[in-house]
Amino acid sequence: MRTTIRLDDALLRDAKSYAAAAGMTLTALIEESLRARMARTGSEPRKRVRLLTSGAEGMHAGIDLDNASTLADARQTIR
Repeated sequence: MRTTIRLDDALLRDAKSYAAAAGMTLTALIEESLRARMARTGSEPRKRVRLLTSGAEGMHAGIDLDNASTLADARQTIR
């Protein structure tokens, strides 16, 4: 299956170099890494996180919490 992911430029360069040195494709490295991460965290109980909030403004208009791109854009404009 094909998908698109957004990676930091430096991380992508390092991952490509690592994969080449290990004699594997970038796809194989990503698959292996995801499988290892999911296997490691799958058996651990998740801790409940309580988020502290402050301020009375609430949510800013136009921010979609399910869209990483709008969150990244909003983060730059809110500062």
